[in-house]
Amino acid sequence: MDPLPVMDRSTLRERVLQALRSAVTSGTYRPGDHLGEVELAERLGVSRGTVREALRHLQQEGLVRAGMRGMLRVNSLSAEEIRGLFRVRAALEGLAVTEIIEQPGREQAVAALRAAVETLARAGDDFVTRVEADLGFHLRLCELSGNTMLVESWRHLEGRIRITIMNRGPEGAPAMMTPTRHAPIIDAIESGDLDKALEVVHEHMAAAAEHFTEN
Repeated sequence: MDPLPVMDRSTLRERVLQALRSAVTSGTYRPGDHLGEVELAERLGVSRGTVREALRHLQQEGLVRAGMRGMLRVNSLSAEEIRGLFRVRAALEGLAVTEIIEQPGREQAVAALRAAVETLARAGDDFVTRVEADLGFHLRLCELSGNTMLVESWRHLEGRIRITIMNRGPEGAPAMMTPTRHAPIIDAIESGDLDKALEVVHEHMAAAAEHFTEN
């Protein structure tokens, strides 16, 4: 991470937070890695206090966890936490498909989701691009519901979702990020079959939870 340009304190704090969040969610820092204030402050060219504020914020987001003697490390979710995470995602994204099906203009939503799957198909073998396309599909699904609180709730989980994916790495995670796994969700929405759509979303999340908790 390059030193940051001089700027006012509030902007600097946001920039540092963004840089550290990106480093964690992109896999630059892996689950379990120690995040030392001194080292990070030197790398970013900012004060320890600014780094401390950013790390405190990441702790609130669930990206960072305090370990022994208060040392902060990149969070690593347990199998139980991962299963809980995907159950909550199933509930949120199940609500999203419900609201999409029940509202007018479902055809436009289907078209937008098919475009998101095309983006995933074009991602190829690049891991980071594939992760972004996969999460982009699910975020778009929530956005198309028109429910801003739903989107906000999903966004609150995004950091933990990314950590779960990054912990599995490019060798294992991409199996869950294919167009064929996402197409049934769109097909069910297009048909207007709410029961089927909910079933597909819950199956999708259950399979992902199982995959990401495998040893």
